[in-house]
Amino acid sequence: MMVEMKVAGLTIDPVTNTPIVILKDREEKRVLPIWIGLFEASAIATELEGINFSRPMTHDLIRDILATLGIEVLKVEVHDLRNNTFFANIHLLREGKTQVIDSRPSDALALALRAGAPIYVEERVIEKSRNIDVGTKISDLEKEKEDKLKDFLENLDPDDFGKYKM
Repeated sequence: MMVEMKVAGLTIDPVTNTPIVILKDREEKRVLPIWIGLFEASAIATELEGINFSRPMTHDLIRDILATLGIEVLKVEVHDLRNNTFFANIHLLREGKTQVIDSRPSDALALALRAGAPIYVEERVIEKSRNIDVGTKISDLEKEKEDKLKDFLENLDPDDFGKYKM
């Protein structure tokens, strides 16, 4: 079953200093943190802040190319989580035909925000994310730092999103 979610904000992993995009369901009962790259975080942040550049950035360019070709972004789906890696699809519509494109979640989310497309997450991905192996993400760090990160994720609060809170 798919759960509609929204980008609730961005934050930084306090242990690894890696950006995390935070998805929340419409009832704000479930939270899904997805670790992303710095450039993708920047692309999401600029859209959340409504910042416009004089020249199109990558995700703006993709949106514009799709629109010029008459292709609509129907939705994006985060559909799997394997080995601490999230997987997403972008669903496109052109001339009545749907195409599904494999994507990194960060790129799919950045495009969905620009295209005004809904974001869905597979229910089992939300459940599996609760058991994400934080140790793989920070294998060089000692147990104390791992516990700090787990505690941080379990106690995420909308006020923690800072500048990019929506």
